[in-house]
Amino acid sequence: MALKKADLKRFKDILEEKRKQIIENAKETLAEDMALDANDLPDEMDQASSEYLQSFTFRLRGREKVFLEKIDHALIKIEDGSFGVCEECGEEIGVKRLEARPETTLCIKCKEDQEKAEKDYG
Repeated sequence: MALKKADLKRFKDILEEKRKQIIENAKETLAEDMALDANDLPDEMDQASSEYLQSFTFRLRGREKVFLEKIDHALIKIEDGSFGVCEECGEEIGVKRLEARPETTLCIKCKEDQEKAEKDYG
């Protein structure tokens, strides 16, 4: 059963809202980072703590970037009519799964197989 236009619109709205939120969070993080000045850190311990936080922030940004790419990919799939179809097996992805993760590209079975393979081959 293919997704209805109303479902596609709803998922598009959800994805666009997630995208907007990630961009807003990134802007806030960037503004906070700009406010951080190494001269304000009086000792080595604070400096180490600051470097750890910056490293953590960069990793977070990396995850945000990947998530944004997944969202953009899902939005393209909505436009081209392939949204809701598993990229691995070609079967439809269940609505419940799409509601939980609208940016997903795999049905639950293929995702479980992927996770098992990753666990087995590390």
